[in-house]
Amino acid sequence: MSQLKKGALLNYLSIFLNNLVGLALTPFILKSLGKDQYGIYLTIGALIGTMSLFDFGLNNTIIRFVAKYRAEKNRKEEENFLATVMLIYGVISILVVVTGLIFYDYFDLYFTKMNQEQIKIAKAMFAILIFNLAIKLPGDAFTGICIAYEQFVFPKSINIFRYILRSTTVVCVLLMGGDAISIVVVDTIFNIVVISVTIFFVFKKLKIKFKLHFLQKSFIKEILKYSIWVFVFSLVGIFQWKAGHWVLGRTSTPDVLTIYGIGITLGTYYGAFSTAISGVFLPKATQMSVGNASGEELTDMMIKIGRLSFIVLMYILIAFGLYGQQFVSLWVGKTLGIDGSYDAWLIALIIMIVYTLPLVQNFGNSILEAKNKLSFKAILYLSFMLLGTIYGAFLAKSYGAIGMILGSIIGWFIVQNVMNFYYHRVIKLNILRFFKELFHKTILGILVIAVLGYIINYIPGEGWFNFVIKGSIFTVSFILIMYHVGLLDYEKKLFLKPIISLINRK
Repeated sequence: MSQLKKGALLNYLSIFLNNLVGLALTPFILKSLGKDQYGIYLTIGALIGTMSLFDFGLNNTIIRFVAKYRAEKNRKEEENFLATVMLIYGVISILVVVTGLIFYDYFDLYFTKMNQEQIKIAKAMFAILIFNLAIKLPGDAFTGICIAYEQFVFPKSINIFRYILRSTTVVCVLLMGGDAISIVVVDTIFNIVVISVTIFFVFKKLKIKFKLHFLQKSFIKEILKYSIWVFVFSLVGIFQWKAGHWVLGRTSTPDVLTIYGIGITLGTYYGAFSTAISGVFLPKATQMSVGNASGEELTDMMIKIGRLSFIVLMYILIAFGLYGQQFVSLWVGKTLGIDGSYDAWLIALIIMIVYTLPLVQNFGNSILEAKNKLSFKAILYLSFMLLGTIYGAFLAKSYGAIGMILGSIIGWFIVQNVMNFYYHRVIKLNILRFFKELFHKTILGILVIAVLGYIINYIPGEGWFNFVIKGSIFTVSFILIMYHVGLLDYEKKLFLKPIISLINRK
């Protein structure tokens, strides 16, 4: 099995574990920390996530340029590029620390809804995470090198082991009376270990060299010219997932931050299933672009990836729309209450509905990166996400967390529809054919499944057993109906191949 296929499988295993363990741990962590401290934990995490913008898109730039130099078999340029990037990362780490020290002194003025004890906890977490970020940004460069070399198995495997060990350690620490500060200390320790092991792999296994053959301003400008648009696009991601925390952190109490954060978390779980497929295709998109693949060839690839993503996403979206409210109530209802659980479910559902189209077309973003044409999408997204955040802040005054997410998603919806015209006109993707083949057969299967799922929801009961029964019947129904009604022949073979291989091994 190729690294690409193994990488996709490990991605799904990682996502399955992250989601499963995350779903299991969240109620425990929420109960252990309490609503207020958990809200602080999420908000400081969002703030540090915002500061990760100091990466300036360099990690994606590494994947793109190293993949390019590999395709061209230009080892000298690769060595020089990596040495130059690490010098830039050194400057970035210094900027992270300096910015963190400045912001540290203004916590009391910004988080006006927190008391002094909560401010004290927030400051301690922030200081630790600033150190974490200062080493993580350059450390992530080595993971980018692995991906560029299409070595997906190692970084995915080590992250799976880290997540399992980290989760076990967090449980032990909280059972011993630890708090939110203890969790960020655990995360920092595991981060250092993983970075160290990845560096060893890159130098010893891949035989990568960092050698500064020359340092020219024009070369740095070339790197930054590409990375600046990846950076702007990362800024868009910040407005999508973090800006709500900024706004609500200023205007709302920590318990509201918890409700909003749980809704956002469920929404990001949804997106992770799609990016597990598309995320491993950036090197492939780069190679196709370097090889001057036609618009129709790129469209073919986008359709294959998009259909697989769409089928997986429809399973999650329909199930969550029908049974999600019951799940969230059972999951965190004891701590959040009935209203809080409903709001968290509604926030997540809104995200899932609007996020589906961008996720299904995620390979289009890989094509833009490979062709160095991210600028239009980045500016468009940034403009509308900024407007959406402003509108969300206005709505949040009256409708709290729900108002915040409603304002934000407006930008997502408008931009993705505009991007379809850009893909068609400029990138020469056949978007009409994409949608035609995306819905071919799948739409009928989805309609049948949705009706059946609605009927299943009438099974009487309220507890976990009832929820598992509904979910199990829905899952089996989805697989059977989608296989016989919604899948193309090659997709059926793709579905059956690992099952047949497993049977033959036995």
